[in-house]
Amino acid sequence: MEENPVTRYSSFGQALHWVMAVLVLITFIYGPGGGEKHVYSTARDFDRQLHETLGFIVVTLTLIRVAWRAAAVTPAIPSFAPRWTEIASKGVRFGIYLLFFALPLTSVAGAWLEGHPLTLLGNIQIEPQLSKSHALGATIAEIHTWLGDAIMWLVGLHAFAALFHHFILRDGVLASMIPRGLFQNK
Repeated sequence: MEENPVTRYSSFGQALHWVMAVLVLITFIYGPGGGEKHVYSTARDFDRQLHETLGFIVVTLTLIRVAWRAAAVTPAIPSFAPRWTEIASKGVRFGIYLLFFALPLTSVAGAWLEGHPLTLLGNIQIEPQLSKSHALGATIAEIHTWLGDAIMWLVGLHAFAALFHHFILRDGVLASMIPRGLFQNK
């Protein structure tokens, strides 16, 4: 088997990673949270519109990122790293991608089943495309909230692992995702 000579992610891969990281954090922060009356109150219109718009952007970037990952040659975990780190890395990455798709699906389904349109910035509305089933919509909306918390935990674990690789294993894994010259020698 040929050894993978790639030691860094491409500039495009790095940009996708960091843009998505920032967008996911902002999306989480601006999630209006709470019950239906709170989420859909006029006082929360901007937060909800920003949250839904950023969620739409994140799922679009996820589709691009999945296509990029399928075609790109990416760095392998160093051969001297414990095997469990590779297994954990793949598991966490799979979980994050799964949540990148599950979150918008539960958001859309919950809103539409409750009878609410998706409302993007600029008051662009996408009317419900599902028959109203309020109780089911409320349950799915609650699942969306749990999944939002879960993605933050997984992303936190991912960040912790990157720091573990950098400061404990000192194997260059974190450096492979940081643009050249930023926090490292060229």
